[in-house]
Amino acid sequence: MVTRHLTKIGVLSLGKILGTVYAIMGLIFGAILTLMSLGMGSVMGNEGAFAGLLFGAGAIIALPVFYGIMGFVGGIITAFVYNVATGFIGGLEIELE
Repeated sequence: MVTRHLTKIGVLSLGKILGTVYAIMGLIFGAILTLMSLGMGSVMGNEGAFAGLLFGAGAIIALPVFYGIMGFVGGIITAFVYNVATGFIGGLEIELE
């Protein structure tokens, strides 16, 4: 085992990774919300079916975009704070084989 210290994280690199992961999570949540909206809308009749379709289709488009942007911004902030903190207290110890 070799112990290494992670002393810096690429700010944009972590932003892109978290943005992608969160966009995928948004797609999954958007699909679930779409199915629930369509199901609930069909129970409510013609007006409800249209509202469920509109809300459901909006969710499958809007949630991945929103989650992706928030993940990207969160990743940038996290990497920046980590890099500042490692300047004071040192890096994260990682054991590699």
